[in-house]
Amino acid sequence: MRRVRRDEIMDLAAYERSRAEVRAAILEAKRVRRVHVAGVLTFLFENAATARYQIQEMVRAERMTREDDIRHELDTYNELLGAKGELGVSLLIEIPEPKDRDEKLRAWLALPRHLYVRTLDGEKVRATFDGRQVGTDRLSSVQYLKFDVGGRTPVAVGADLPELTAETALAPEQRDALVADLASDAS
Repeated sequence: MRRVRRDEIMDLAAYERSRAEVRAAILEAKRVRRVHVAGVLTFLFENAATARYQIQEMVRAERMTREDDIRHELDTYNELLGAKGELGVSLLIEIPEPKDRDEKLRAWLALPRHLYVRTLDGEKVRATFDGRQVGTDRLSSVQYLKFDVGGRTPVAVGADLPELTAETALAPEQRDALVADLASDAS
């Protein structure tokens, strides 16, 4: 996956002037990269544009001007994108009721090991994840995952945790977006 370069990050004033247009474009980019599974899992496939937007928003929110701080954000978000042939994903576990959410996040500690994308040939490619996001007694409601698809485009996303089993087929426009993202490896 192509990384965000430092020269792509605008200074605060320039970003403020163009924020509305940038935001509109990113909302569309995210729309075609968002996949809902089982009504509680939202997989957002990230790319350089979505990561760049997150970095810009962090720079804006924190009023960052120090080069070291901006580079730290670049490093952090670029790490989420995955390496060549991989897809980086932000996973949101969306359970609105606080009591239910707490119960599920405790019961679903093994969930990251049960997340997959299915390729055209039927192979389930399991997620890799950062163990720091999984506590000893509770899962974080935001997970950062990578799927090493070897450059192949997924056709479905799913979970096969015994308590949460579901799969969502990707729409043609979603597959097309991921094809473009995987092709950006060469950029």
